[in-house]
Amino acid sequence: MNTEKAELFTPAPEWSGRSDGPGPEHARWHSVINQSTDSPAPVTLLGFASDEGVLRNGGRQGAAAGPAALRSALGSLAVHHAHALADAGTITTQADDLDGAHDALSDKVQELVEAGTLPIILGGGHETAFGSHRGLYRAVGATKIINLDAHFDLRRADQATSGTPFKQISELTDDFDYTVLGISRPNNTKVLFDEADSLGVAITLDEELVNLSPAECGELAARATEGKDKVHLSIDLDVLPASTAPGVSAPASLGVSYERIRAMAVAIARTGKLALVDVVELNPTFDIDNRTAKAAARLIDDIVTAHLGA
Repeated sequence: MNTEKAELFTPAPEWSGRSDGPGPEHARWHSVINQSTDSPAPVTLLGFASDEGVLRNGGRQGAAAGPAALRSALGSLAVHHAHALADAGTITTQADDLDGAHDALSDKVQELVEAGTLPIILGGGHETAFGSHRGLYRAVGATKIINLDAHFDLRRADQATSGTPFKQISELTDDFDYTVLGISRPNNTKVLFDEADSLGVAITLDEELVNLSPAECGELAARATEGKDKVHLSIDLDVLPASTAPGVSAPASLGVSYERIRAMAVAIARTGKLALVDVVELNPTFDIDNRTAKAAARLIDDIVTAHLGA
């Protein structure tokens, strides 16, 4: 990483959390993460502390504090497997230089993917997804994207925002393969639906998902991975109901229940095809009793467990 990009990078923090005693029988995230191993950990966290894209998109700022809140919520969760877990630190947008932060994020994700670990990116606004996916693209080529989200994030704009990442990704490749589960019809204009149609995006509305059982939602998500070797799973926490996830830039009036979102995320992880995960739009400023952070941490823990086959 060059000097300029190094200035955007902060090493992994000291983790903390509840401790009931030493030994693997008492293992929690904070006690096992970044333990030394002879090879790369199978899962590596990477923070992207940015809400410049949210600001540009007219949203509520605060997502830059998301990575720290997610680490705090993960810290005390019990670990029931023997696999190593790693934290690669945090990339932060300096001033309004989102392009520079994206460059640093792409470089780090490429490095992690080529090392054989699964990067889980802790956002940050959904602008996170462009930088992370570009790193994956450079490492392995075009990759299927499944986005659990109330919004398409396919906006056309003169500069990158939290509303543009998947439009930007579509311009990287002629093999753009994008599925969105949880789209809110009232929160996406006809222009965005037309853009999705022109790009061949597969869509399932929030109102369709609420009529399915969690198991049926899981089956739907697993089918979206068929014929693909690798998958980028992006989770925008604003897909959840506002009662579950109040701490986001744009709380959902309907949303898709936690049980359904969890079932879809776990089903995708169980396929063994995960190559990259983003969890974005946590805004601790507006959270209530860390409700959103805790929900997101449980999702991350369940994804990791399912991915590792534990």
